[in-house]
Amino acid sequence: MGHAAPTTVRPNSEILKAFPHRTEDEMVRLTGIKERRHAADDESATDLAAIAVHHALTQAGMKAAQIDGIIMATIIPDQPVPSMASALARRLGIPRALAFDLNAACSGWLYALEVGRTLILGGTAKNLIVVTAELLSRITNPQDHETAFLFGDGAGAAILTGGSGGHRLHRMGLSGDADQFDSIQRQGGGAAMPWPGAEGCEMEHFYLQMNGTSVFKHAVVGFAEQIEQTLARENLKPDDIAWIVPHQANARILTAVSKRVGIPYDKFVVTIGKYGNTSAASVSMALGWAAEEGIFTDGDKIIFCSVGAGLTFAGGLLVW
Repeated sequence: MGHAAPTTVRPNSEILKAFPHRTEDEMVRLTGIKERRHAADDESATDLAAIAVHHALTQAGMKAAQIDGIIMATIIPDQPVPSMASALARRLGIPRALAFDLNAACSGWLYALEVGRTLILGGTAKNLIVVTAELLSRITNPQDHETAFLFGDGAGAAILTGGSGGHRLHRMGLSGDADQFDSIQRQGGGAAMPWPGAEGCEMEHFYLQMNGTSVFKHAVVGFAEQIEQTLARENLKPDDIAWIVPHQANARILTAVSKRVGIPYDKFVVTIGKYGNTSAASVSMALGWAAEEGIFTDGDKIIFCSVGAGLTFAGGLLVW
């Protein structure tokens, strides 16, 4: 596995210039975020994805030529058509690999892992790159107090194979709640509102929009359910779990989830303080960071969990 983040750090103090009535202490208390990374103007999501993939290939001791498929999870590809996965396949020198994008918002990387797992089990592919890259800074409204402090940029990747050895990925549980469709959305950029200035289409539609109260309530329940369902599916108890690697949505959400499921917060891998919420990239970035820090040991049981726009839910087990 591997991850990548832009070099430019954007601290809360810069964002607070648009919100003189707010303080840094307040923002950290509400979100757990102290800073985030923003891509440079000439930096693309594909650039970050390629860096993450190269790290993952190096760790796996593999060459790009051994890869026969790429699944890219993202909510904001560099361009709508062709897929960003195809752009990455060309960048990596494997133009014949199967390649497609997947959008499950913040749950995207976990959805992509499960899709990749089934493609390998079904014989469609042998070695897959499951990757995500998000430049959320490009679609964050700097004047919106609900979202301005939350989002950052980054990428993460894993090499998925059917071979022996390595870290063993179990089945991901995937579900959703489309009744909450309006809770998190970006209405512009699709067929209904293709560009700013179209009839009935305002610039605000091209930014991420969120109902914070609704998201908090449903996210706490959703995260907890994914953890509990994974425990039940794998016949495990909370004490059996070494680590939780969650989507980095909001530190207050994760604290509430910890209490709800009875797993200590110090078992949660939390990177939101320095990276912010990077949507589909956040679980892969947190996993990559934790692996680099060497906090996992052989046999550790690790639960992934995520809640994303849609709403989408995902969770499952990785044995280190």
